[in-house]
Amino acid sequence: MLNFMENIEELPLASWVSDFTGWISDSFAFLFDPIKNQFGDGLEDFADMLAAVPPVIVILIVAVLAFFLSGKRFGLAAFSIVGLLLVWNQGLWEELMLSFSLVLVASLLSVIIGVPIGILMSKSKTAESIITPVLDFMQTMPAFVYLIPAVAFFSIGMVPGIFASLIFATPPTVRFTNLGIRQVSEELVEAAEAFGSTGAQKLFKVELPMAKTTIMAGINQTVMLALSMVVIASMIGAPGLGREVLSSLQRADVGTGFVAGLGIVILAIIIDRFTQSFSLKKGTSI
Repeated sequence: MLNFMENIEELPLASWVSDFTGWISDSFAFLFDPIKNQFGDGLEDFADMLAAVPPVIVILIVAVLAFFLSGKRFGLAAFSIVGLLLVWNQGLWEELMLSFSLVLVASLLSVIIGVPIGILMSKSKTAESIITPVLDFMQTMPAFVYLIPAVAFFSIGMVPGIFASLIFATPPTVRFTNLGIRQVSEELVEAAEAFGSTGAQKLFKVELPMAKTTIMAGINQTVMLALSMVVIASMIGAPGLGREVLSSLQRADVGTGFVAGLGIVILAIIIDRFTQSFSLKKGTSI
């Protein structure tokens, strides 16, 4: 009785998923191929353009931005200068720019997709009940699993890395946008309606501004999750610091791996402080 499952035929679930993935790859090749080729070439050109800018200029720009975004404090600016100079000194500047390109594009796409979905969830309980399980699935599925369909659809390179990062990093923006809008005071919403505001005016002039802090917290988490995919995406050919970490792991080269990992940490701290600064009040320490 306790082993009744032995008498039940195993469902060919893995085969179904493989067949379904293959069907999608074949049926939508007309869409995936241009994305892989044209979008991939555009990403490489963008990364090359960033790498072509003299490191000194990039470091100075980052330091100036850090100074003003941190409320004219020197802490973040000094850290940015020292950290980026260290990465440059270690010969990892080009890899840093490649990683930044991947994170930037994946984060922007996540925000562009996530914010409207979050707004939809905040306006419709039906949409929320449908989308929430999908977000749960996206967040709980191991990140490595996303690499499989990414490779099936887009081969290897930066494009599948961004695809996997997009799936992994989008949920926080969606959830926090939904939460932020739902937390807006009902009195403010009713006041806007009383003054004859349209739905769009109420959304853009009342709800989104009031939910800005919460939404930015979600975007901050999205950026950090996208950055965490840098190393994982290197397994499918995504360039950057993650590839250096993976290569060092394969060669058991602790020193090189540590230096590349340190570069990721420096990039993560700078990006984290920058994104946090947009949701903090002026003069708040970051």
